[in-house]
Amino acid sequence: MRPRVDLFRGLRFRLTFSYLLLFSALLVVIGLYFRHNLQFQTEGDVRALLEEVWGDAKGYLRIENYRPQWTADQLDPGDAHIMERLRYIILLTDSNGNILVDSPVYESIGIDSLSEIRRIIALPEPEVHVRSDAAGTPYLIKAGVMLDDRGERYFFAVGRSLADSVHTVKTFTTDYFLSLLAIIPLTGLLGWALAGRAIQPVNEVAQAAQKITGSNLSLQIPLRGSGDELDNLIGSFNRMTTRLEDSFEQIRRFSTDVSHELRTPLTAIRGQLEVALFTAQTVEQYRDAMVNALEDVEQLSSIVRALLLLSQAESGQVVLQKTTFDLGEVAEDVVDQFQIPAEEKHVRLTARIEPDMKILADRVQIERLFSNLLSNAVKYTPANGTVQVRIRRDEKKNWARIEIEDTGVGIAAENLPHIFDRFYRVRNAETNLIQGLGLGLSFVAWIVKAHGGQIDVTSTVGAGTRFTIRIPAEAPAGTAVSEDHPAPAEAQRL
Repeated sequence: MRPRVDLFRGLRFRLTFSYLLLFSALLVVIGLYFRHNLQFQTEGDVRALLEEVWGDAKGYLRIENYRPQWTADQLDPGDAHIMERLRYIILLTDSNGNILVDSPVYESIGIDSLSEIRRIIALPEPEVHVRSDAAGTPYLIKAGVMLDDRGERYFFAVGRSLADSVHTVKTFTTDYFLSLLAIIPLTGLLGWALAGRAIQPVNEVAQAAQKITGSNLSLQIPLRGSGDELDNLIGSFNRMTTRLEDSFEQIRRFSTDVSHELRTPLTAIRGQLEVALFTAQTVEQYRDAMVNALEDVEQLSSIVRALLLLSQAESGQVVLQKTTFDLGEVAEDVVDQFQIPAEEKHVRLTARIEPDMKILADRVQIERLFSNLLSNAVKYTPANGTVQVRIRRDEKKNWARIEIEDTGVGIAAENLPHIFDRFYRVRNAETNLIQGLGLGLSFVAWIVKAHGGQIDVTSTVGAGTRFTIRIPAEAPAGTAVSEDHPAPAEAQRL
């Protein structure tokens, strides 16, 4: 059943809302931009006309004997039109504010005060400003100085109405933003439809993912072939299910291995006790049965402790206690311990160790590393084979290099990426008869990582395997701590 999604929390709604919000903001910005440009252009036209009127006034108006004189020919239609424009908004006064020429429109916006008149007369250049009449109609006024035939200074001002400019800008603003009330909802509906179409593949992927369960992790969602982010998501999801399937398979294999490992000592314990119960007649017979049962119990406890130790190590509960020691001496001790098992299998075990290889590390964990690797090398090397241990300084300054190489059965290339996974064991005719839980290399990987080192493995099927480990001689920051729970010796050979 498809889960119900809250409308306002759904991806479709959020995509539509984000698109609509961005689109609306863009339209508002565009509208304000064009409104500003329109206002600037219309006011610029008025200013140009005002400059033209100002120039005409200077040419047609003269002041002689303190009286204004118009030089225009009233019978000339052109001059008559110019005079009409000049007298529309005009004011001429002397320096004391006495009005010589004015117009009704200028009176409606208010005659300038004497202080204002004298301020304008004192300015070196004319001044342009906006004034409004009682009805709120704005006018662009240019005020400056006019000289008479004697050089006397007079206050002179002309103006033009900004009403048409304001009306044009206001009309545009009203029409534009009212149109947005219709455009934005239509855009929202379009965005809703586009968002639904865009997330339809996501819903299809979700429906396909719901069909995947623990029993059919091999199911893969087919790629759409578009090469987009959704295809990338599908590919990542398919790879995740593959990893989950591998993990489930490892757990199933581990369950089988653990069941086998635990069943063997439990069966032996039960057999020993049943034999003692039904056939033993003397104290020695009972004692022998109890001793054999206790040995099997100890083997069972070793398996459980090993599993617990690995879980603690990977969860960070096992920490390190670092000391300075000779890596070569530790390697020699472990090699000596494995000489007898190697001789029993007719495997030649040798070591080449560079002297004075001092490192700062956890000695117990380093011993476990050697033990696990040598245990595997000896177990998987057939008779008349060889196992070599080499210890030397690495090319990196203050790093130690450990190489353990055998001539064993080898590891297939497809298995190499998984050999350090927990519970992973290579399954083939040569390895099926060798017992183990597949935990040893997981310990090795954790020990190397905890010391800030590196581990590499190369292998050829039928020719052998080489493990190369690099460990810094000095501890990385933040790793030198104490180990509260030393590992049991049984965990060293898994």
